[in-house]
Amino acid sequence: MQQVAITDLSPRARARGLRTVLAVWFLMNAGFFLIIPLLSVHYVDRLGWAAAFIGLVLAVRQFVQQGLTVFGGALADRVGPRRLILLGVLIRAASFIVMGFATVPWLLLLSGLLAALGGALFDAPIRATLATLAPEEELTAIYGRLGILQNVARTVGPLIGAYLIRFDFQMVGLAAAAFFLLAFVITLLFLPPVSVCSEPQTVRAGLRLALGDRAFVVFTLLMMGFWFMWVQLSIAMPLHIRALTGQDSSVGIMFTISAVLAIVLQAPALRVTDRYLRATTTIVLGVAVMALGMALIGLAPGLAAFYGGLFFFSLGTVLAMPNSQTVTADMSDDRARGAYFGVSSLAMAIGGGLGHILGGTLVDVATTRGAPALPWLVFAGVGAATVVGLMLFYWRQARPAILQLIQRPG
Repeated sequence: MQQVAITDLSPRARARGLRTVLAVWFLMNAGFFLIIPLLSVHYVDRLGWAAAFIGLVLAVRQFVQQGLTVFGGALADRVGPRRLILLGVLIRAASFIVMGFATVPWLLLLSGLLAALGGALFDAPIRATLATLAPEEELTAIYGRLGILQNVARTVGPLIGAYLIRFDFQMVGLAAAAFFLLAFVITLLFLPPVSVCSEPQTVRAGLRLALGDRAFVVFTLLMMGFWFMWVQLSIAMPLHIRALTGQDSSVGIMFTISAVLAIVLQAPALRVTDRYLRATTTIVLGVAVMALGMALIGLAPGLAAFYGGLFFFSLGTVLAMPNSQTVTADMSDDRARGAYFGVSSLAMAIGGGLGHILGGTLVDVATTRGAPALPWLVFAGVGAATVVGLMLFYWRQARPAILQLIQRPG
């Protein structure tokens, strides 16, 4: 199907496309969180596999997906995002079926690679489509709404997964796949074939524009610290809450509480920060609050301290994540929006990949050496280093304008 410029879409078609993106985003997140947090519960606690191996599987999925997303985003500039999203969700559905039936390590690793390939095809294209369809003045608010939908999905998905795992992990995989198959149908029926760039670019040209933008690349590298902490929601936190309570159901409860906190906090937190702070400052604040939550879990062991840390972690996430998307959209060149969103995924690829590997490894080390605070202090340290790096970056970006203002006569 031929691509359509955003200017050629009627307001009604544009609004319908935006609603479609939000619905598909919800379904994909619900399906993802239905199965991924339960991998450690099923394979580590039930089957006795090493947590480090599960961390490796998650890291490979994260790294391969976000690494290939660079090309998926650039390809969306060339062929349009719709067909890439359709193909990606089908592959992701197949991967979760394989994951649910995996009984040997190599098959689980294969399912992770398939999940990565599917995600690489739809991740940047769907985010670029949202940035194209959304009115510029409403972008931050829409990213906030996207965050709320993601957190609702994080509630629905784990609850369904926690219920189904009592019967069979295969049912968890099939249910996760069903969410992605429904996303395929909705995309096919309702998403317009909108172009995400002002002029078609080859993959090489789009990547050259994005990778040649020094400020954008530095910002992307610094955001690795955010994703390093964020992915602990899928590896270290489920293992920790399971160890504290001794119950599989506590993982679903943890995700429900985390999601409810994020939903309740998101609107008022973003309203206050949007009024008084710039998006860049809000990102720094959010990462700092996430690091505080990690430190609290490590320094004050126990269930109450865990949920106190989860509160700060959730608050920091709702501050940092939507504003990071806004900054990415603002920094993107209209000629290669897909490529920019693809390159931005490297932050999740490297930061999230390292977070999964080190998260699982540190949990194993902490268990064998009797040092339960170790993982959480490392996570907090990464967050603190990220805060310092972002502050220096923003100061360097703002310094020329500040010096010009100071040196202005009279």
